Parts: sequence; C-alpha cells; structure tokens
Amino acid sequence: MKQLALPFLELAQLYSAEDFCPAPSNAAAREWLARPEAWSNGRLVLWGEAGCGKTHLLHVWAQTHGARVIEGAALRGLVRPLGPVAVDDADLAPEPTALLHLLNAAAEAGVPVLLAARQPPIRMGYKLADLTSRLRASASVEIRAPEDELLEALLTRLAAARQLSLPLPVQNLLLLYLPRAPAYYREAIARLDRLAMDRGVRITRAMAAEILEEMAEEA
Repeated sequence: MKQLALPFLELAQLYSAEDFCPAPSNAAAREWLARPEAWSNGRLVLWGEAGCGKTHLLHVWAQTHGARVIEGAALRGLVRPLGPVAVDDADLAPEPTALLHLLNAAAEAGVPVLLAARQPPIRMGYKLADLTSRLRASASVEIRAPEDELLEALLTRLAAARQLSLPLPVQNLLLLYLPRAPAYYREAIARLDRLAMDRGVRITRAMAAEILEEMAEEA
C-alpha cells in the first residue's frame, strides 16, 4: 500500500482554518502571520520541508485576508495585484522576472505578499539579482515538520468527536499511510464511521485498509 497522494479534496476542505492544528513547530509562523504590518517591506516568506504545513497556513491566511493565491509554477508575465497576494511554491517560478514584477507591483500598491517555499530566501537559487535582493529583504520564518504527537492527537480528537474507538493497529495504519494534512484525517475518520455503521461492527484494521484503498483510487 502506498501513501496517498495530495490532493483529492477541494482546496476549501483541504486547507480550512478549523483543520489547522497549532503546534510548537508552527508557532513562530502563526505569530508572524498575525502581524502583516510587521513584515519587512510588506513581505513574508514561510519556508520548510514538504508536509510542514506552510501551504495550509498560506491558504488560511489568504482566506482570512481575501488574498489571491498564485501557484509559483504557474507565475508568468505581468501580474498586477489589486489586493493581498499569496504565492505558493515561490521558489519554483519558471519566469523569475514575473515574480520580481509581482513583488514590485505589490510594493507600489502597498499590499502584502505572503510567499511559501521549501528554502529560505537566501537559498532559493534565483540568478536574477534584483529578485534575490527583494526576497532577502523580506521577513522569513521557518516551519518545522509537524510533530507525530500532533497528528496522533488530531486522530484521537476526530474519533472522539464521533464517539469512535480506534484500536492501536488502526491508528498506526492511518498515521503511516495518510498524507500529513488534517483534512485527510477528517475524511478517513468520516469514512470509517460510515462503514462501521453500515456493517454494524467495530472498526478494524482491515476496514481502515479498505478505506485507504478507496481514497487512493480517488487521488
């Protein structure tokens, strides 16, 4: 069995504010996001490895501030922001000049820009000197990998909300194969609940494997 790939849920489900789990690993980022007025030159870079939660936080911030979300890999040409902007995978822009123009236009318009990337500004690797200068002049904060305890607590909380009892083998299987994104835990628990009710039985490891296969086929 392979770990599920992202995503098969809608973005609104996948990155909802209620599904985000505060933890020590993302505390510094949450503090920065709460104070856009403190961002250097109106920009903040969230950086960290895949699965750390930076994209989730970026979308939550965008929803809260009515920001336009742009995928870095799709950033081309001239983009003139009319309001706050959030750029995910900002280190993957195929046209560095497009990212530079966006940052300059946002600065001229006085609107904040939130960027998410795997690397900090100093290591993004862009060769365009002006872009590198803008990025390094931005505030930046690292998000560390989510703690295993955080994901375990989330799983327990979701099960308890439905008054479900999850045997340890079931918990271990879900923790092993589900993507490290809260919405997938919510979906898995909902499916297990329905399956157990339909069959009138307790949740088993075999049932967990069954719903994981279903979710994998839909990915």
